[in-house]
Amino acid sequence: MAADNLQKLETFLHPLCEKGIALAFSGGVDSSLLLAVLVTMRREREFPLLVLNARSTLQSSRDLEEVRAAASEYGITVQFVECDVLALPEVRGNSLLRCYHCKKLLFRSMMEKAAGVGICTLLEGSHADDLKAYRPGRKALAELGVVSPLEVLGFSKAEIRSMARALDVKTAARPSSPCLATRFDYGTLLTEENLRMAGEGERFLRTLLSAECDLRLRLHGKLGRIEVNEKYFSFVLEKRTEILRELKKLGIEKVSLDIAGFSSGSFDRKSEGATTVGTGEPEPFS
Repeated sequence: MAADNLQKLETFLHPLCEKGIALAFSGGVDSSLLLAVLVTMRREREFPLLVLNARSTLQSSRDLEEVRAAASEYGITVQFVECDVLALPEVRGNSLLRCYHCKKLLFRSMMEKAAGVGICTLLEGSHADDLKAYRPGRKALAELGVVSPLEVLGFSKAEIRSMARALDVKTAARPSSPCLATRFDYGTLLTEENLRMAGEGERFLRTLLSAECDLRLRLHGKLGRIEVNEKYFSFVLEKRTEILRELKKLGIEKVSLDIAGFSSGSFDRKSEGATTVGTGEPEPFS
């Protein structure tokens, strides 16, 4: 099955590659799969390939490290495009349409970068499962003409991971890492300070748990709410003194463990207006 799907993906990409491809690269499994396939195809027939990452305060330092590391596996240097997303009121205020306005800026900036070297096609890694979730950013991608091969071909996340394993993509098992804005209730003012607390707090927690575990540190003012799978509950409690000490250093005054466990898109489910369109967390770009 993975081999058949990979063949379908290559067939889809072939005509797009003739005039060059720009890839929005997050370092996650979706965009890493696209990069792996494009690099393989370029060995057979050369074409311009530009790998881009739109940097913003909504990315954690860990995210940026993973972007560089994942691209280096293929001998690719990522070109970063700086974007001041907090300058947008809808993003800074964490509105329900934050993802639309944010992605409009991020992808427009990457398209302008690509156009500067004569490349008109920008790919990104959304997939079929995103159609079932709250993804207001998809409208921005459609308006800009960004191509989403994995979504067009109807590939699920499970199928993408299977294809990634078949190509020995190192990020095949990596959990999703949505942008840091998803750690806050809609309507919360996003600042560099509280985004840093969320990002560095999760980074620390992963050093105690596992880089591959599903984890969110949700912030409610100065309260940090840890979401992990149930199997990690006892470990978090065992390490509670260390966790409290380190998170307080970041400015988080109180810490709780959510006994409901890890739940992707929990803020979407409880936000009026979002529940009618899904329950997922938008990636920075897939």
